[in-house]
Amino acid sequence: MSDLLARTRAVLPSWLALYYAEPIEIDRGEGRRVWDADGNCYLDFFGGILTTMTAHALPEVTKAVSDQAGRIIHSSTLYLNRPMVELAEQIAAVSDIPDAKVFLTTSGTEANDTALLLASSLRGSNQILALRNSYHGRSFSTVAITGNRSWSPTSLSPFQVYYVHGGQQYRSPFAGLSDGEYIAACVADLKELLDHAGGDIAALIAEPIQGVGGFTSGPDGLLGAFAEVLRERGILWISDEVQTGWGRTGEHFWGWQAHRDDRHRATPDIVTFAKGVGNGLSMGGVIARPEVMDCLHANSISTFGGSPLTAAGALANLRYLLDHKLQDNAARQGPTLLAGLREMGSPIVGDVRGKGLMIGVELVRPDTGSPGEPAPELASAVLEAAKRRGLLVGKGGLHGNVLRIAPPLTLTTDEALEGLEALVASIEEVTP
Repeated sequence: MSDLLARTRAVLPSWLALYYAEPIEIDRGEGRRVWDADGNCYLDFFGGILTTMTAHALPEVTKAVSDQAGRIIHSSTLYLNRPMVELAEQIAAVSDIPDAKVFLTTSGTEANDTALLLASSLRGSNQILALRNSYHGRSFSTVAITGNRSWSPTSLSPFQVYYVHGGQQYRSPFAGLSDGEYIAACVADLKELLDHAGGDIAALIAEPIQGVGGFTSGPDGLLGAFAEVLRERGILWISDEVQTGWGRTGEHFWGWQAHRDDRHRATPDIVTFAKGVGNGLSMGGVIARPEVMDCLHANSISTFGGSPLTAAGALANLRYLLDHKLQDNAARQGPTLLAGLREMGSPIVGDVRGKGLMIGVELVRPDTGSPGEPAPELASAVLEAAKRRGLLVGKGGLHGNVLRIAPPLTLTTDEALEGLEALVASIEEVTP
């Protein structure tokens, strides 16, 4: 393994992060488990950054990819593509967007790039609203709107970006308010910002639950309240569902749906997605109403977006998720993990948050008050301790102190309890 690590460092960029003091090579997977090249088995509670949505080596996906590869692997969008159309039809059907059109890409970064292109072209503006602590990709344009300094390596930008409150409550200046008061304060902040901004704003882009930011969010209904303000001024709402889509939160199929209620009936103008729909295949995309999707007045193609191979695999994966009601399973298994983590009462656990199988655990240094001083060193120590116990979890947050827990949606009750036991023991092990 040390030889592979040395070769990795020699030929790949230094800024590509690797987990663990002794990084592992994941050699194969099945269900919710993976094996490294040394034969060690791990229960996977991170799924390749929320990408293995259903299961490792899901037979239905494997067969679809194999069958398609035996016919043709690639053609591009210059030719009719049946798997791409069938996948787009399925996505449109579950999108909750009226008369939806779908454009397929190879990643969430590219999907958000496309959404920004559509919004700025339709509105004739390069001004974008984003949430503080947000992350939207690694390209030049998506880094430019990322509100998390740990993931934004340059101040150069094709956009003029304004950052608003509302991405998280735990460390917010509005943290002590009730949900209703918090929403009112964030809406007031948004209105004041719009009053001060020069020119027209193209769009607000927001993750319903911030992924890289540490699985943080504002209260349900916040984005719906924002949308009412935006609609009055013709500003578009882009919902970044790269990590929250496809039923992971349990209560809804899309994260944005938690923000629609009897008072705020707004629907996003654009929805972006990626990661889980491909179950490991390079797949992302954009959903929008026809007047938004069709606003570009220049030719365009996609060489790899919606390739027959990835579209066939993603379609099999999405159909499996729907047929087996995996959203319902996320709603069943998530509370077991949330309750167990909240009940442990550890002095280094400042906050346990999330929905369904998307859970964040914020680690803090003991006896540092509330909300507690971030403890990134403890998060790294928990990752190592969990690995020794055969459990893989992720981490994130502005300060790198949040454990990110996101197992495949086929997680069983026994596996949820097994993972919970290993995680609790790991947190207890590193507690000073």
